[in-house]
Amino acid sequence: MMRFAFLGSGSEGNSLLIEAREGTATTRVLLDCGFGIRETARRLERLGIAPDQLDAVLVTHEHGDHVGSAYSFASRHDLAVYTSHGTWLATSHLRGAETADVRVCCADHPLSIGALQILPYTVPHDAREPLQFVLSDGDARLGVLTDAGMETPYITARLSGLHALVLECNHDREMLRNSAYPASLKRRVGGDFGHLANEVAAGILARVSHAGLQRVVAAHLSQQNNTPALAIQALSEALAGAASEILVADQHEGLGWQPVRA
Repeated sequence: MMRFAFLGSGSEGNSLLIEAREGTATTRVLLDCGFGIRETARRLERLGIAPDQLDAVLVTHEHGDHVGSAYSFASRHDLAVYTSHGTWLATSHLRGAETADVRVCCADHPLSIGALQILPYTVPHDAREPLQFVLSDGDARLGVLTDAGMETPYITARLSGLHALVLECNHDREMLRNSAYPASLKRRVGGDFGHLANEVAAGILARVSHAGLQRVVAAHLSQQNNTPALAIQALSEALAGAASEILVADQHEGLGWQPVRA
């Protein structure tokens, strides 16, 4: 059995909790740790999990809303941190004297943590060596795609055959265009190495949707340049009447436990 929940998702901090059970053994990993040590523990408690029940932290890239307290949290709770070599280099200023067990992983090289099989893959984003992940317990498959500026055939190939998908719906193009952001930030967010607009996310979903995809979560919504209603509308239209459930991960409340496969 595999399930997932969000501690929170947005520009103020991101963290996704994934759990897989195999017999009497349970594996739990955090995908990103974009909150402080105490806040991460508080949000875990809200989901009924203590830090010492985790097995590892996966870090997608070096931006603060994703790496946050990853090294210090992992060091405090004796957890391994998995990330790319580029992210490891880009976060040297955060590691300091922390003694976290850092393990380098590479795109398209599968790894295993307990009951979880994990496939890292690369995405276009303005970071040193960003990774996103597809996770499986051997039966159900969860794909995660955030912090990418555009769709590529490689990305859609990696997201094929999923049972649940976490998909960035960062901004509505019109809201971003009319926002108070400076022009340089608008270009960054809306560019090919920025963040996914609702319509681009919808295009990806339309291409990877299939009868077995049961749950879609819109994530990393901008609080200034998007709304849950706009994100849901775009994804619903992409599904064209398919039965997948569409949910939204919130910045402050996260998202409660969801099964990857019913």
